[in-house]
Amino acid sequence: MDLPSMRARLRRDLRDSDPTNQRWPDEALDRHIERAVRELSLAAPLEASASLRTVAGSRDLSVATLTDRVSIEAVEYPVGHYPPSRPPFSLWGDTLTLQVGAPPDGGEAVTVHYSKLHTLDDTGSTLPPALDDLVATGAGAYAALEWASFAVNRVNVGGADTWRHYHVWAQERLAEFARALARHGRARRARSGVLVSPSGG
Repeated sequence: MDLPSMRARLRRDLRDSDPTNQRWPDEALDRHIERAVRELSLAAPLEASASLRTVAGSRDLSVATLTDRVSIEAVEYPVGHYPPSRPPFSLWGDTLTLQVGAPPDGGEAVTVHYSKLHTLDDTGSTLPPALDDLVATGAGAYAALEWASFAVNRVNVGGADTWRHYHVWAQERLAEFARALARHGRARRARSGVLVSPSGG
């Protein structure tokens, strides 16, 4: 799903599909969608791998090129072993330090397995389709909360309690979103434990 499709879906959920009388401008919905994608990414990030090269005489590697990084899950060094050789490492800022005995000779490959933020833009998304519903749930909750806060003590064509209906609806959706994020977070921690546990020489 791309961003325009997600925005249109969100308008349907919010009952805001009339182009002549929209409560939320596109940029506001886009902001709420971006927030939901980011929060989902922290619980269920995109898995990625990158090949870096060692520097002679140094155990340090720069991971600054791993953009939108959430976490480093595992490191393979040296590569090509079975089972994979996964030495311990430490991370400080953008510097990953291999905790190995002798420092590398330089130019050797190191495979870094990491997680990163998902993207959702005009061209498409890195999110699996199964998570589209969750993004819509979170973004809808944030949009409704924003509007309910704005509408308090204002005259609304839907009646004086319109803001309250949006507020209750938003709180229900937000609770659902939080529960789903917690489930994905637990699944990720279990997945990460399996990924980093093997080590070899």
